[in-house]
Amino acid sequence: MITTYTYQNKTYETLHDVAKALAQNCIFIPLSISDDNLQELGVTVNHAEEPIEQLRQQKIMELKAERDSKEVEPIAYGEHIYDYDDKARDRINAAIIALELQGEGATIEWTTADNQDVKVTAKDLRMIIASVAARSNKLHTAYRTAKAQVEVAQSKDEIDTISIN
Repeated sequence: MITTYTYQNKTYETLHDVAKALAQNCIFIPLSISDDNLQELGVTVNHAEEPIEQLRQQKIMELKAERDSKEVEPIAYGEHIYDYDDKARDRINAAIIALELQGEGATIEWTTADNQDVKVTAKDLRMIIASVAARSNKLHTAYRTAKAQVEVAQSKDEIDTISIN
């Protein structure tokens, strides 16, 4: 919703700007003033829908941010949940290299996302990465489907119902 204010034949983009214009006439208002009270002071409040293309672009950015956020959430593997943010990815990759250098069956103590210490192998850590890859693929597929729905949506209400879930 885009709100503009008209006072003395001049249009203002923000309530702050119209408050400054009113103050020039010694009318001081709180920034929490209601539309009705503004109208009593001679200010016309105009509410308009944002252009559909702008709504679409905003929704696509929201969907992309949601997808990106979900990609780095902790991941379940086996009976545990593992972190998978930037730092955890670096640690996992370093641990895989170290374990492979130690040979088949080597293990390392790993602290899970719920703070449990478990022994893992290089294979376990690769399986965590594989689980993340599968989740990532599902998220990207869901994002592309949602984005396509947004691109053909004809109203704000229709756009608001679209999600990647």
